Amino acid sequence: LLDSPEPGPGLTTMLAADADKYAWTAAVVGSNNAAGYQLASGAPVMAIGGFNGTDPSPTLEQFQADVAARQIHYFIRGGVGFGGFGGHDTGGSHEATDIADWVQAHFVPMTVDGKVVYDLTAAPTNS
Repeated sequence: LLDSPEPGPGLTTMLAADADKYAWTAAVVGSNNAAGYQLASGAPVMAIGGFNGTDPSPTLEQFQADVAARQIHYFIRGGVGFGGFGGHDTGGSHEATDIADWVQAHFVPMTVDGKVVYDLTAAPTNS
């Protein structure tokens, strides 16, 4: 039930590279997901929505401010393990859904080791 993701070597290397330039090397919904990426890369990963993605933190506005300030390098899309994310690929909070929707609408996805990743430091595709 609580299996943290085990990122492949390409994603682990990508998360660790330049990690010291960011407050968060990545953001992902749920702390269990964040733990897997953080343990593999040795770099801090933001847990959107707390433990299982249902807490209302951060808000979309707070997340956007962190992205604008170049505090978060990547967003990794994925489920939380409690029945998945449904159609929006997020946890239970509206904030997590809003953040995932905003990222998807404004950044180009790439697939690394089978995971969909967005580079939040790249120029947005739509403002």
